[in-house]
Amino acid sequence: MTKVTAAITAVNGYLPDYILTNKELEKMVDTTEEWIISRTGIEERRLLKGEGKGSSDMAVEAVKGLLAKKGMLPTEIDLLICATVTPDLVFPATANITCDKLGATNAWGFDLGAACSGFIYAVTVASQFIETGKYKKVVVVGVDKMSSIIDYTDRSTCVIFGDGAGAVLLEPNQEGLGIMDSILKSDGSGRHYLHQKAGGSVKPASHATVDAKEHFVFQDGQPVFKAAVKGMADVSAEIMEKNNLSSEDVSWLVPHQANKRIIDATANRMGVGSDKVMLNIQRYGNTTSGTIPLCLWDYEKQLKKGDNIILSAFGGGFTWGAIYVKWAYNS
Repeated sequence: MTKVTAAITAVNGYLPDYILTNKELEKMVDTTEEWIISRTGIEERRLLKGEGKGSSDMAVEAVKGLLAKKGMLPTEIDLLICATVTPDLVFPATANITCDKLGATNAWGFDLGAACSGFIYAVTVASQFIETGKYKKVVVVGVDKMSSIIDYTDRSTCVIFGDGAGAVLLEPNQEGLGIMDSILKSDGSGRHYLHQKAGGSVKPASHATVDAKEHFVFQDGQPVFKAAVKGMADVSAEIMEKNNLSSEDVSWLVPHQANKRIIDATANRMGVGSDKVMLNIQRYGNTTSGTIPLCLWDYEKQLKKGDNIILSAFGGGFTWGAIYVKWAYNS
């Protein structure tokens, strides 16, 4: 019997209209465009504006486009997994809200939180439901409204993050294409260097936590940078070695868009040239769970059936990992 794999059969993205440029940030905090670009590679990022707008609104738009590409109805979705660290509400899940707004009445869903590794974690989980034969159409959305948890007086974080969403459809494949392998890792001791101090059960929201600005992203840059370089580079090389892939065999590296220097270090470790690295950090910044699917969306027309692709990410917590994908279609 031919093995069933989970293949990405469509990809779509959504970005808010509002563009926050480096020049605009120069007026908000003590920084310069040259400093931002030299250290991160980011030139601009998108922000979701509007009263009552949340992550689900971006997720809905990303999935609507996905369904339109496939000529699918929302009722055909079996399962929707939403990777996010900026849910609309503590509960219910943003996945459930997204399904309701879409009219995906036959789907169940849940949120998965693994910071910037959320999308690859979610794709790995989703692929199991396809491989077992349980479901035929699973949607994974990576979405974050990072502007909702960023302090725009903190120059160490406000220059990095943006808002956005990307979605993929996973379906069964019997041609030996799709999700071939994954390696996922985590180390909870990394929480000390990258976290949101308040808003959880350990430190619920209070006047004191709000006054102390503890509902924003906290990042100790140097330890995070070192761990990200090592984690992403090592796991990307590991999955290549495990699957007997040379640098020539790899068509594309799809790295989490956190920092241009981290991306370059990962590509160098893999022996992959810059012409094989998907990059859009300069336009969108770090959209956390959204970066990898947004890259796939931007580069979709360049992807060819059978291409060997490595998805690689590193996130707060710490979380990191890589997925080996054989691309399943020509655009």
